[in-house]
Amino acid sequence: MIKYLIVDDEPIAHDIIEGYCEMLPNLKKVDDCYDALEALQVLQSKSVDLVFLDLNMPKLRGFDMLRTLKNPPKVIVTTAYQEYALEGFELDVVDYLLKPFDFGRFLKAINKVTNFTSKPNTSTEAGSRRIFVKSDKKHLQINVDEVLLLEAAGNYTTLVLETEKIMVREKISELMQTLDSDTFIQVHKSYVISVPHISSIEGNRIMIADHVVPVGQTFRNVLTELIKR
Repeated sequence: MIKYLIVDDEPIAHDIIEGYCEMLPNLKKVDDCYDALEALQVLQSKSVDLVFLDLNMPKLRGFDMLRTLKNPPKVIVTTAYQEYALEGFELDVVDYLLKPFDFGRFLKAINKVTNFTSKPNTSTEAGSRRIFVKSDKKHLQINVDEVLLLEAAGNYTTLVLETEKIMVREKISELMQTLDSDTFIQVHKSYVISVPHISSIEGNRIMIADHVVPVGQTFRNVLTELIKR
């Protein structure tokens, strides 16, 4: 469960973010704050995993508040001002959402947070990483550790899991942004594989369960580095 805090001086922004969060079962609201000083008090007294942070607020700017925190929670910036994006990523924000943003873009940001906060530290925690993907008209929660490979098809991607295949309307490059780059590597313009599921490598082919994945000409160096691991 990810405990979140909304910090924004616009009530309608609170309504939109909370409405999106209520569509996801792993998010729980801690509080609503309408300026940064109020948020500082909440952060000192309550446990917060994620902050949805506006930038231009009265009394204290969002980034100025962030700089005062010794151990800040994960932060997703929600703002109408694109020009502060570089400053945000210098402060290690998870994502930068430009208002108005739709649920699909919001979901991508949440998947990044889920990936960061759920990475297993030991083998006993394997299987704890989960992300949401949109298939047809539903948002499905999948266990990332069950994903064998991803196969691109234009603006769609097929996720091949241990027991099923799921087609999502999202480019493979976009999905890669939510996945752990140490676990998932691209070996072809149309294929991304999960390294732990590799059974063998034969020439320019990678065997994963019953699947044979080709290695693209421009990805041969990736294969070389993989073998050296």
